[in-house]
Amino acid sequence: MQMLFLEYIRWHFYEMPKLILQGWKNYLKFGNYFFSIGLLLKSWFSPWKRITWSYGRGFSPTRYLETLISNLFSRCVGAILRSVIIAVGLVFEAFVLIFGAIFYLFWIFLPAILFVCFVFGIKFLF
Repeated sequence: MQMLFLEYIRWHFYEMPKLILQGWKNYLKFGNYFFSIGLLLKSWFSPWKRITWSYGRGFSPTRYLETLISNLFSRCVGAILRSVIIAVGLVFEAFVLIFGAIFYLFWIFLPAILFVCFVFGIKFLF
């Protein structure tokens, strides 16, 4: 009986926290990979889907102005969409950090929570 209790203590406080931290790290890596925040920051003001217009040969002020505005518009669309994706990625990473920390602390204090529930009853918590 005593050996089983020691085995449980080792599992609960040594093995599982390592696995929880590993899973937490995997979720953070997934968010970084899925949203590509670093790559989006490097190409923040690049044209959206590399859509650009050529100025063409010769000099025509209207064509030059039209191409300039079109290229600026493509860059603005790229910056806006990349900003939204970066924001969503950062929110996802923040949620993973917060909920991972909550789950980790919950796991560590779970035996104490269960003990309090058994001693005082579940009505004590609510």
